[in-house]
Amino acid sequence: MNIDNFNYELPNKLIAQYPPKIRGDSKLLVANPFSESLEDLSFTNFIKLIRPNDLIIFNNTKVIKARLFGKKETGGKIEILIEQVIDDQKALAMIKSSKKINMDFKIILSDRYVVQILKRQENLFLIKLNQGSFHELMELNGHVPLPPYINRPDEIDDIDRYQTVFAKNKGAIAAPTAGLHFSEADFKLFSQNNINYTFITLHVGSGTFQPVKVTNIDEHNMHSEKFDITNETKNKIEIAKKKGGRIIAIGTTVLRALESSCIKNEIKTGQQETKIFIKPGYKFKLVDSLFTNFHLPKSTLLMLVSAFSGYEFTKKMYSHAIEKNYRFFSYGDAMFIEQKSINND
Repeated sequence: MNIDNFNYELPNKLIAQYPPKIRGDSKLLVANPFSESLEDLSFTNFIKLIRPNDLIIFNNTKVIKARLFGKKETGGKIEILIEQVIDDQKALAMIKSSKKINMDFKIILSDRYVVQILKRQENLFLIKLNQGSFHELMELNGHVPLPPYINRPDEIDDIDRYQTVFAKNKGAIAAPTAGLHFSEADFKLFSQNNINYTFITLHVGSGTFQPVKVTNIDEHNMHSEKFDITNETKNKIEIAKKKGGRIIAIGTTVLRALESSCIKNEIKTGQQETKIFIKPGYKFKLVDSLFTNFHLPKSTLLMLVSAFSGYEFTKKMYSHAIEKNYRFFSYGDAMFIEQKSINND
């Protein structure tokens, strides 16, 4: 398929620049590809959509303060986005500079911290810190790595709001945004109503924001992400399936991890890596329902949703959301979608 098949016009006013004042105070579009029905609800209705024996799966990755600001020795401004901490003093990072980046030059981050560029590794740079550790540096000097479509500097509130309430394992440089809607109160409701849930960990990398640069999407080189699935989660999935419950992925990161882990109808556990590219034509193996935010035009995540709910129906969902003034992207509203190949009526 052509990349232009996944384009749509979005008014700038619909790109959420801030989260709602109260976590979970969002709209929820409920979509069923079979009946082609679209229902406008609020997020507070989500719990009513859950059936006995369903299993809800969240991504408990934790966003690190991965954005650092510094300057060259000549005074030019530099921005660093830490992609992966290798050890205390080495990391892979994206570097933004107004001029060409030369190897071996130094970036001054503060009176104490200086970073040296060692070499280029594909789209990233291997960098070395002069002292201390990158984790210590990010905690002291780092900024919340808000996505590029949020046109403002990060603020104090973002430390809390660009993080899920169940974040546990550090390593992401972008939040698993579908999880941002859920509060501690929701988990109390799950317990009170005997609703089953569990967690996987997938560390969201900068690749999630990388544009598709090819015309034919089959030629796109998908980014890689690391994830972990526990034996406990595997067991819960198998029990839910046996009892006829749905596997409900909270976000595309969960869906991506689950589908990658399922090999010959067996769920692989432990630490893994995925480069799976889910696009129209993909046959889903595990996930029955998807709770997710709205995604960027021409993005691999929009292609994933198109595979899940059907290409034409996805266009219908997005047109409806724009017409009804839903808020888009990370701090925006959500949708709950049944998978197109499963008749849930």
